[in-house]
Amino acid sequence: MHDLPLITITMGDPSGIGPEIILKALLRNEAYQVCRPLVLGDINVLRMVSKNLGPISFNTIKSPSEVARKPELVDVISVSNLKEGSYIPGRPTVHSGKAMVDYIKEAVNLNKDGQVSAMVTCPINKELMHKAGYRFDGHTELLASLTNTKNYSMMLASERLRVSLVTIHCALSEVPQRLNKGLILRTIKLTCRSLEKDFAIKKPYVAVAGLNPHAGEAGLFGTEDEQIIQPAVDEAKRDGLLVDGPFPADTIFYHASNGNFDAVVAMYHDQGLIPVKLLNFSDSVNITLGLPIVRTSVDHGTAYDIAGKGVANPSSLIAAIEMAAEIASTRREVQG
Repeated sequence: MHDLPLITITMGDPSGIGPEIILKALLRNEAYQVCRPLVLGDINVLRMVSKNLGPISFNTIKSPSEVARKPELVDVISVSNLKEGSYIPGRPTVHSGKAMVDYIKEAVNLNKDGQVSAMVTCPINKELMHKAGYRFDGHTELLASLTNTKNYSMMLASERLRVSLVTIHCALSEVPQRLNKGLILRTIKLTCRSLEKDFAIKKPYVAVAGLNPHAGEAGLFGTEDEQIIQPAVDEAKRDGLLVDGPFPADTIFYHASNGNFDAVVAMYHDQGLIPVKLLNFSDSVNITLGLPIVRTSVDHGTAYDIAGKGVANPSSLIAAIEMAAEIASTRREVQG
């Protein structure tokens, strides 16, 4: 285990399913085959949740250097110390909101310092994050701020499909106004770079989805595809990237899922996430592109409606841990 990457797992909102899926994932032992997992969270919450999951032993530590490297022990840095009543399952509080951000900040610091190899995040509540004083649209934007990253994007990856997003969290009505050649070109380049650096794909082939039906039909159904997206694709080609498009969004994901492309660049959130989640709802992974650190995440939310009921599925978290370990190992090999 000494050669396996050391990976932090942030607990997410203590009132959500994060604590449960972490313990379920570690009990199933797959994580220990690919990494040395270290939980950043709250030992009080984890102990409470563990009562319904079977016998679990914890190793509470202060530093990654103290990780026990034993699958029978769950290594935990207790970033917060929530008191009873501050972490009621399914009932988020401002206290739990502040705690979930503190876990992320600690993980970023440990990754930036090189003490760990990657971070995996459990789900947070965006509204709760705002109430706790952090005005970000989600994990992605918060992580970009904490790492001083200006060029970043979000990718959803599964066994059959990888999709990166040009626009992320905004109203659908705002998408056409937000699109511009530079933003699309930047996303294409981030996607290609990630495929090479994180997935070890030489000369990746990337498809770009159109915005409008039939990719605009030569301007009949909108001009964005012809006037904004196409010029970005053309410049990416001139820069030596293997990229094509814009393709009609109603067909391109089918072709990509059958292996004709290594990834698709989608114009907006639901355009890209619907096909990924349709194909791999339980085990797709969220990856933040462009960060100086490795970050993957589950592709679902806090699921307050089932928090504390013992029925949460850890499959997406297991996939996120495995992908974080794979990316960390690939980057290490590429860097020599």
